[in-house]
Amino acid sequence: MYRTLIRRTLVVLAALTLVATLTLAEPAAAHSTRVIVLPGASSAEGIAPGHGTTFYAGDLFRGDIFRGDLERGTAKRLIDVPDGRAAVGMAFDRERDLLFVAGGFTGQAYVYDTRTRKTVATYRFAPPNKGLINDVTLTRRGAWFTDSYQAQLYFIPFHDRQLSTSFRVLRLSGPAADTSGRFNLNGIRAVRGGKLLVVAHSAQGRLRTVNPDTGASAPIAGISVPQVDGLEYRHGRLWAVQNTNRVTRIKLSDDLKSGTVQKVITNKLFQVPATAALFDDRLAVVNAKFDTGLPPTADHYEVVIVQA
Repeated sequence: MYRTLIRRTLVVLAALTLVATLTLAEPAAAHSTRVIVLPGASSAEGIAPGHGTTFYAGDLFRGDIFRGDLERGTAKRLIDVPDGRAAVGMAFDRERDLLFVAGGFTGQAYVYDTRTRKTVATYRFAPPNKGLINDVTLTRRGAWFTDSYQAQLYFIPFHDRQLSTSFRVLRLSGPAADTSGRFNLNGIRAVRGGKLLVVAHSAQGRLRTVNPDTGASAPIAGISVPQVDGLEYRHGRLWAVQNTNRVTRIKLSDDLKSGTVQKVITNKLFQVPATAALFDDRLAVVNAKFDTGLPPTADHYEVVIVQA
């Protein structure tokens, strides 16, 4: 009787131990690093979350657009663009399935329909090499683009869910207007429903806020992010991607005048990350591989999935 009871007890304990082990192992597996190669890409820089676990990424110097999926772990070329284009930062409009893409040294911006794979609109913000159109963020009122060479932002308004054929130039003042560095304004994200913009200044290694009505900028104190590139934002937290092989997660103060570092994300697979797309508790980080040159000369380019 006692032996039978002991055997049953040992079996139960063994089962409980197995369940506990599996339970502990599941989160680690869920957050393990994954790599998604962009097949045939000659370079990479921008990324934007799409529907569900879909993302869009760009070939920096060719301008082609890739579509990938975090769950499937795959990506493929979606849009083969005309020669002479580029793809830097990008943002996806879920309501209309439109992808807004900054055109870098071309001085242009492009809007693609991801369903038809057609170009919806092209905007000429600056002459080639006179402006570097670097990143874009969307609000309910329109799309904002940064220029790394000039102290100004570009705004494409939406009218009754339609794109305007014209754009507005917003001249900046204050610390965000500094153009003394080689690359100045870079990443951008709208906060407070578009009532305020947060921009990354690569040369300064700092974050700034911009009033979208006046262009006046102000510092976000307490944060140093050398070689900052792309930004992601959600619920008062900001992820600043740095070309120093790290992503810094920042908690912004309620008044957006300061911030505190919550976490520094590093990974041995990072190779000069440029931008990131946020998916719940995961970040899809693009390796630009600028350490191989500009243009880069790596034999492949990828998106690295890490815990946010």
